[in-house]
Amino acid sequence: MLLDKKNAIVYGAGGAVGSAVAQAFAAEGARVFLAGRTSATLEAIADKIRASGGVAEVALVDALDENAVEAHADAVVRAAGALDISFNATSLPQTGIQGTRMLDLSPDAFDLPITTYSRANFLTARAAARRMTAQGSGVIVTLTASPSRMAVPLMGGMAPAWSAIEGLSRGLAAELGPSGVRVVCLNAAGMPETPQLSEVYGLHANAYGITRDTFTSRMADLTLRKKLPTVAEIANVAAFVASDRCSAMTGAIANLTGGLIAD
Repeated sequence: MLLDKKNAIVYGAGGAVGSAVAQAFAAEGARVFLAGRTSATLEAIADKIRASGGVAEVALVDALDENAVEAHADAVVRAAGALDISFNATSLPQTGIQGTRMLDLSPDAFDLPITTYSRANFLTARAAARRMTAQGSGVIVTLTASPSRMAVPLMGGMAPAWSAIEGLSRGLAAELGPSGVRVVCLNAAGMPETPQLSEVYGLHANAYGITRDTFTSRMADLTLRKKLPTVAEIANVAAFVASDRCSAMTGAIANLTGGLIAD
């Protein structure tokens, strides 16, 4: 298996993307530490992993809380002996953030995703990097989306937030590479089956005066495959990127948009 004997933290593991990635990691042999803010949701994902023969543990961790993130990383290393993979899938409700023109957006609404996503990814990546550099190995995986590289209206501060995470990922890769630690960012699109993307597509559809299904079809038509990537496809790539079979890749922004962006 790709991740046999690996120990992975998945932040935001109760969400659609985080839970899919956690299950993909576990299916490939990783011991998965599910981190998030809602115990019942995390336990439900852990139960699914255990029912499939995997190993999962749950902890309530606010990815914006520096002390909580550091304490949890220490607990993982104590329990497992090493921290091999860190994946951040934390998210925000998008109502009031996307679907509104910049001209009509408040400064706080614009700032919220930039400060939140940047801080959460910095804190979790830094915590992982500190433990990984000490052991001389590890993989940090971040997640962004196609508007970081496209001229897309009604995104508010989301596109700048994703661009910041991509810059953070490259900078970390440059600093951590000599210590044997890789950093890869997954730039995704699609996943309309997830609650968050359904919300986002609805906000944009309302702004254009069309249905969510019509907006989703238009987005799919922009891809080369004429279909949007699924959450399972993103999770499968995350498992591969986190594995030793992808050892030559670091400092990269992996394009998982189905051709929605060209680079």
